[in-house]
Amino acid sequence: MIQLVPQLRILLACQPVDFRKGLDSLLALCKGPLAQDPFSGALFVFRNRAGTALKLLVYDGTGYWLCLKRFSQGRIQWWPRAADTPLHPLEARQLSVLLYNGLPEQAGFAAPWRKLDPNTFAQAARATASIPNSAEGSPRA
Repeated sequence: MIQLVPQLRILLACQPVDFRKGLDSLLALCKGPLAQDPFSGALFVFRNRAGTALKLLVYDGTGYWLCLKRFSQGRIQWWPRAADTPLHPLEARQLSVLLYNGLPEQAGFAAPWRKLDPNTFAQAARATASIPNSAEGSPRA
């Protein structure tokens, strides 16, 4: 099973691909023109010329996964332009939106993390240290 976790490196191939290509041809495309290591664990996303389907390729440590998503209606609404680079990085949550034919760059997401005040941790540590242990000396269950 492929899990879309935040740490997953996701790369979209900007140029459309002939979907008659199978696993070996897509691997050769990753190694050659895209200059990427298909064994890296990165998830590669390809689209067909018509914009009606996506192929996802990833190595999970024991083998390759090749998944096909064909949209039942319409075409892919968003895809990056291949201006300077053949690959476009994407976050896992953006890929989730794309798989439902949404607009990942316009989706409103919460910030991926927030800064925590170090004083909060110091206060919690002091509060924990000041609580007397009433069960001292008694065996724990």
